[in-house]
Amino acid sequence: MVLRSTLGLGLLLLALASTATYAADGQAPLQVVVSKDKQSLVVYDGDTVVATSKVSSGKRGHETPTGIFSILEKRRYHESNIYSNAPMPFMQRLTWSGIALHASNSVPSYPASHGCVRLPNAFAKSLYKMTGRGLHVVISDRQIAPQPVSHSFLFQPSEPEPQLLSDATLRPAMSQIPSGNVEVAMSEPAVAAPAAHAEDNRAPIRILITRRGERERNLDVQAALNSLGYDAGVPDGALGTRSTTAIRAFELAEGREPKGRVTPELVDALFKKANLPPPANGQLLVRRDFTPLFEAPVTITEPEIALGAHFYQFQDIDATTGKGNWFSLSLDNVIPKAMKSRLGITVDDDALAYNAATRVLDRIQMTAELREQVEDVLAPGSSLTISDMGLGPETGRGTDFVTITHPSKG
Repeated sequence: MVLRSTLGLGLLLLALASTATYAADGQAPLQVVVSKDKQSLVVYDGDTVVATSKVSSGKRGHETPTGIFSILEKRRYHESNIYSNAPMPFMQRLTWSGIALHASNSVPSYPASHGCVRLPNAFAKSLYKMTGRGLHVVISDRQIAPQPVSHSFLFQPSEPEPQLLSDATLRPAMSQIPSGNVEVAMSEPAVAAPAAHAEDNRAPIRILITRRGERERNLDVQAALNSLGYDAGVPDGALGTRSTTAIRAFELAEGREPKGRVTPELVDALFKKANLPPPANGQLLVRRDFTPLFEAPVTITEPEIALGAHFYQFQDIDATTGKGNWFSLSLDNVIPKAMKSRLGITVDDDALAYNAATRVLDRIQMTAELREQVEDVLAPGSSLTISDMGLGPETGRGTDFVTITHPSKG
């Protein structure tokens, strides 16, 4: 029993030490924060300032968008395909629509660009060496800085589960042992995946929690139709011919006018018929290496209150506990009236309110199975975004979750 406990503890500590070594040897999970009102850029490691610089953001009519971005592409030399092949040395792309960080000979202390964030030449070169694809860049109208945040909702890496291995074969230490094999009971972590797969699992993940929209509602409808035997195809959120035909078939069978459209009345009737609870009002989505990994419904309590726009980054895993630290930023975001009406939001979020970044976490509920699924792939540098805005047009193939915010005009 003592042997079993000692070996189990040793293997657990070895696994944790390996995780810490990877974090130390890999690129530091930095984040870049650009302040438009201060025309400044600050590089943070957690809440520690690593580097600072002045910048020049977009001028009137060409304003630099605010929000949560990540570096999609890096080029030491690039020419603008929008503005007469203008040179953009040390370009770090934030959106495929043309927003980037880049070096410039002209970086006045006021907005002067056509939307990009201009950097002094020497600093742009230095920053280029510090960053990698996927590193987050947060652009805000006002000056903000990451703050340590602690909350029971925030994910932590799942602990390796010891498994009893009663038939382990050990090499005899002495030739006098008559048998060629020795049996011993010991604890050992689960067999490791192949090296390539293990490397993939170490890549940080991107998590987005947002309100469910039309796509997610269509996913629910397709799944419910399939459960009742109406062939809506593979649930993908896109209502093609097969899905609309299945909706009409359900409507005819229920004595309803066959419209073939998703309406609140159809959803209510369909879910009652399928004996399913009402659809969730929130969605958790996960990407890794710019590729969708999985998604699942979550519940948002007090849905009439806006979620706001909050960003959290995970890093600094302690080798002795296996736990890491989270740092948060809250951005100003004014939701358009039409969107508020569609989402049923009647109370605005206040990014400056006390504990805004933790109070919103109190309102998110998920299953234990979903939490375990997320924590199984959590790695240093992973991030979480909470937003009312859903999957915006800048989020697509070859991107992380891009959240564009709408600051107050006042």
